[in-house]
Amino acid sequence: MKNDGMKPSEFAREDRTADLTPMLKVLLEGRTLTVEQTTAAFESMMTGDVHHGEMGAFLALLATRLPTPEELEGAATVMRRHVTPVQSSLDHDRILDTAGTGGAPKTFNVSTAAALVAAGAGAVVAKHGNRSRTGRGSAEALQSLGINVDADTSIQARCLEDARICFCFAIHHHPATKHVMPVRKSMGVPTIFNLLGPLTNPAGAGRQLMGVWDGVYQQPVAEALKRLGTTRALVVHSDDGLDELSISAPSTIVEVNDGCVSTWRIQPEDVGLKTSDIALVTARDLDHATTMMRDVLDGAEQGPPRDMTLLNAAAALLACDVVSDLREGVERSAAAIDQGLARDALTKLCETSNS
Repeated sequence: MKNDGMKPSEFAREDRTADLTPMLKVLLEGRTLTVEQTTAAFESMMTGDVHHGEMGAFLALLATRLPTPEELEGAATVMRRHVTPVQSSLDHDRILDTAGTGGAPKTFNVSTAAALVAAGAGAVVAKHGNRSRTGRGSAEALQSLGINVDADTSIQARCLEDARICFCFAIHHHPATKHVMPVRKSMGVPTIFNLLGPLTNPAGAGRQLMGVWDGVYQQPVAEALKRLGTTRALVVHSDDGLDELSISAPSTIVEVNDGCVSTWRIQPEDVGLKTSDIALVTARDLDHATTMMRDVLDGAEQGPPRDMTLLNAAAALLACDVVSDLREGVERSAAAIDQGLARDALTKLCETSNS
């Protein structure tokens, strides 16, 4: 029978503007995608021009292995192109994000507390985050502290300029992901999108403290950040499985700095802190997490939750070049708490976000 180039009838489908078939064939053959191929695929998905079935197949095939730096770069480039931006008077190179991937054991919103301490200690932080399946993600935590997490972009910019910290609620900044969200929810497993959120800060942050739920992702994420032009970034994962620096176990840091990628290890004693049981920094629920954060920021908490916050705030300050090493970062973060500067950052953020 003559082949006239028509697809067999069992492959027939409703026509759409775009077609992921070429990229699916590449992945099915066990090959990786170029930046250009990934960009084309994600542009099609973010504009809703492909079938949900194709999206699911594409994301599932990517999830069978580690994404390459090129694939992460292409996907993040499209996400950044479609983001609703926070436009402030500040140089992007001054701005830090402390977003992590989630998916790790939950402690007490350490990255959120560390962001507030870092802001009090001299950093400028555009904290990018979302709700969590646990009910106590960064959005829930900040809302419980009195912050208007639904503030519009003009107010977010004012928060960044006046309070040195703002919150960028992911659901308000990535409208194009609505086309992909039903597919992601129906899959029920992590996809490349779990890595992309922290790579697409709405304020264009040039500095990054990013935790990942599995250490295998540290190197490709760091290489992608380098390719995306990040000034300095610390991509972290702890031996006890956290997507942040831990005071319960050593942690690995993959650092991007001045166009170079390096890997080093840290444990609490290296910076003058004590190793403590992870149970002592694990909140029972949102109310408990909120209390722990308030006590840390107020200076009332002097135990492991404070140490955990100091360690991660120190990493944030190092990523911003505010300090020269983590030990100095711990000292500066402690001073910010003890002098009331961290509490002042929270107060100012509350006032400005609700203005």
